[in-house]
Amino acid sequence: MRFSARSVAMLGLTSVVGAGAFLWPFFLDHAVTDQQMHDLPWLFALLMGLLALVLLSQVTSRGLDAKEVAVLGVLAAAGGALRVLSAGTAGVEPMFVALILGGRVLGPSMGFLLGSLSMLTGAFLTSGVGPWLPFQMLTGGWVALGAALLPHAAGRLETWLLTAYAAVSSFAYGAVMNLWFWPFLSTSSAPTGAAFEPGASALTNAAHYGVFYVATSLGWDVGRAVVTAALVAIGSRPILRTLRRAVRQAAFART
Repeated sequence: MRFSARSVAMLGLTSVVGAGAFLWPFFLDHAVTDQQMHDLPWLFALLMGLLALVLLSQVTSRGLDAKEVAVLGVLAAAGGALRVLSAGTAGVEPMFVALILGGRVLGPSMGFLLGSLSMLTGAFLTSGVGPWLPFQMLTGGWVALGAALLPHAAGRLETWLLTAYAAVSSFAYGAVMNLWFWPFLSTSSAPTGAAFEPGASALTNAAHYGVFYVATSLGWDVGRAVVTAALVAIGSRPILRTLRRAVRQAAFART
């Protein structure tokens, strides 16, 4: 797997900005104000600009042509369309199969773009556009990026590796996504001992978040983990074979 300096720099910048978008309330010594909550939409515009720069870094460093960009577009559309099948009902989201297997084949930069654009497409198809969308795009991108960064494996070993990753990333996605709104909940809105405390230590808030996650999201994420892992275990080999054939024909280099 080859990495270009531009791709690494742009992925790093995008991930740092994304982490900051999730974690900035933890650095305040006061409660988040309504005005600060209303300012969140700026993240969508910033993220779209960063995604354009990631794609531009690929074009300038590798000379992507229209055929390669078309493959990315088709896979992103397919990932978004899969979300329509459930729209996240009971945590079941088959689109994660497309993110994981697509990211595995396309590589880190193109995989991150795949995850983000699939979330964007799915949001428009399911009328799921809202302040949560840029956070979903970031986290979906990270899911696909993680699949691309898994160690090299082949055959049955790769199937088990991707199956395990499907389960772990399903829980991780839910745990990270909660952070976009959890610090904004009032004490009365969160379960006892699960509210965010501005100015408290990281350890205290981590313990509170653990209570919140188990009480509100763990059961939801179990459904996503079970279904995603099962679908990856069953379908990964033929799907990977098909995707790799398409990628070879489009002359992708895994960067």
